[in-house]
Amino acid sequence: MSLRIELVSPEKIVFEGDAELIIARTSDGEIGFQPDHVPFVGNLVSSVVRIALSDGSVQRIAVHSGFVEVSDNHVALLCDVAELAEDIDVERAKTSLANAKNSLATETSSSEAEAAIHRAEVRLEAVAGL
Repeated sequence: MSLRIELVSPEKIVFEGDAELIIARTSDGEIGFQPDHVPFVGNLVSSVVRIALSDGSVQRIAVHSGFVEVSDNHVALLCDVAELAEDIDVERAKTSLANAKNSLATETSSSEAEAAIHRAEVRLEAVAGL
């Protein structure tokens, strides 16, 4: 038995398929879902979602907030922004990280720059596992 996974953003269906395990980070911490998991709803935080597929491979996806719902061996992840690791432009992520760090260095407090740093770090973490 496996889980049916659907990960969607406002623009598109980012991933759908069957998996043995999915690990996501919620506002309460990291949680894993396997077949027959009890119903669950949680707020996703910006992080890397890992999906263990039936063929033994792992799909890594950078997500930037949203929520997860689990019910009847179905996991729905609804995300503001989600990117498959293989679709992430590494050089662009590194440039964004450097620019955000420079912006933060010139300002004493910038929540926008801090958020940009975190998004770039999540993108780079996603591709690090490839």
